[in-house]
Formats: sequence, C-alpha cells, structure tokens
Amino acid sequence: MAKAKPFIKWVGGKTQLIEQLDRQLPADFGNWQDATYIEPFVGGGAMLFYMLQQYPNITHAVINDINPDLTVCYRTVRDNPDMLIESLRDIQNAYLALTTEEARKEFFLAVRARYNEKNLDPIENTTKFFFLNRTCFNGLYRVNKKGLFNVPFGKYANPLICDEMTIRADSRLLQCVEILTGDFEATFGHATNNTLFYLDPPYRPLSDTSNFNDYTKESFNDDAQVRLKEYCDRIHQAEHKFMLSNSDCKGKNEEDNFFDVLYGEYKIERVWAFRNINSDASKRGKLTEILVHNYDNTKAIAYIDNLQLEPCYVAEETGPLRNAL
Repeated sequence: MAKAKPFIKWVGGKTQLIEQLDRQLPADFGNWQDATYIEPFVGGGAMLFYMLQQYPNITHAVINDINPDLTVCYRTVRDNPDMLIESLRDIQNAYLALTTEEARKEFFLAVRARYNEKNLDPIENTTKFFFLNRTCFNGLYRVNKKGLFNVPFGKYANPLICDEMTIRADSRLLQCVEILTGDFEATFGHATNNTLFYLDPPYRPLSDTSNFNDYTKESFNDDAQVRLKEYCDRIHQAEHKFMLSNSDCKGKNEEDNFFDVLYGEYKIERVWAFRNINSDASKRGKLTEILVHNYDNTKAIAYIDNLQLEPCYVAEETGPLRNAL
C-alpha cells in the first residue's frame, strides 16, 4: 500500500525537517489518549501526513488554511478521489501529447487563465490547481493582490500530474480530518482535552527580496506575527500544547531579535533547513529556522535522559595533539 505524502509541492514544506520536528514533540505524545492534532496553516501537509501515520493515538485532526483553493484540494482528495484521478488523467494526457515547448506553454497559460476565473466546480478547480502546481516554475504557489495565480510556465519534460497512488493513500488518511477554511484563530474551538497544535505560518521574510509568503492576497506582516503569538498565549493558557515554526531572523542578522523577544517566555530551538526557492542558485543553501514550544520535556530530551552510556576508554594522546587538549 502506498504511503501517504503531500500531493502538491509547497514552498516551505516540512518534508526535510520531519525528523527534527518529531524530536521536538512532547516526550509523551505517543501515549496521549484520543489525541487531537490541529494545524491552523496546513500548506502542503507534510507534517499532517507524517503525524497521522506515525501516531495512531491521533483520533481526530483539524486542518485549516486561509487559501480556499488549497482547502478545496484537500476536500476533493478526501471525498472524491476517483473523479479527481479521472480528471487529472485527462489533463495529463492532453498536456504530454504536446511535443513542443511553445505548445505546452500556450496550454499552461490557457489553464491558468481559466483557473483565475474563479467560477469552477471543486473537481475542475482542484485539477487545475494540481496541473499548475506540477507545471509552473519551481512549483511555486503565488498570487497577486487581486488573488490571481501569476507564476510563470515551468519547463519540465515529463511532469507527473496524476499521481494516483498518492491521491488514494492521502484520501484514506484524510477520512478522520476536519477541513476548515479561514483565519487561523478559528481552529481554537476544535481543541479537546489532549490537543497538540502545530503552527507553520507564512514565514517572516529574512530580507526585502525574500518574501515568499504570497499564498493569498492577504499579507502576513509583523502585526499578524504578533497576533499569532497572542493566539499561542491563548493555547497555552487553555493548557494545550503547541509547536511553531518560523524563519530565524537572528540567523540572518544578529541584531534582529524579533522572535527571540516575541516568544521569550517559551522554549526556542533552532534547526537546520535547506531552501532552494531563490532563482539565484548562489543564494540557496542551509539556514536555521526556529521551533517554539510551550512544554519542557521533548522526545529529544527524554532520549538523552534515558540513554545508558557505556564506559568509554580513550588511548592516551601524545605529542602536539596532547598539548592541544
């Protein structure tokens, strides 16, 4: 049986960070009874699919996004996988039958224009969303201030537009997931006794030219980051647990203490990530991101505390190395 995984490419996706994120979960999370898992900014869903497969004690999950086209995708994958697969096969066959780059670009632009009309039924809307995601430049999802998708054509030789096995695996897993569309604060009322929130908002830009959070026509500025922190306070006061990801502004500029001050009362960890969305290859590479959480004992700490170290014998060093030690 195929493994569930993100059905779209998404800037800032967490696939590469999953192991680091898992180590920062509450140490006893796997033992929570009837756990509820909530993602107020679901994006590509890498963490969602991982958590639902790794932790069977999650009996209820809630995802949300302010982007209605994205949440329509999740609902369509969950509720109508067969119709979606048939529609994706049709558009994939039509596109791959085109033999010139010029013809494919013309096809892409026609699909993009139709998608931007915003009057499509869920199957057609999701089909075009998938198609654009797999054939646009770098798999970006970006809209302008009018909410229109404006990413240019990508030159891919043989893109997989209809990934039937992934859609079916994801559909099975999403059966226990409630899908919301709206502001992140609307997720609070869905928390139960044992609830973990994972918050992965649009990241705070590290520079004026690195703003890749245009997933919706509404910007996520510093005022929104402060409002999100206040939402985390609300989660904490209700005695729920949360973990939050964001960019590490301090890693770019030592004097930028925005998040260190904002989340100063919580635990802040830093993890390494690789980002390759910059069109200039020389500006891609490793950078740190922050993880904020409101609990002390993580899986990583519990592992270290429980690790039984064997006695270690080291041969006596001589010469320059010994002096250096």
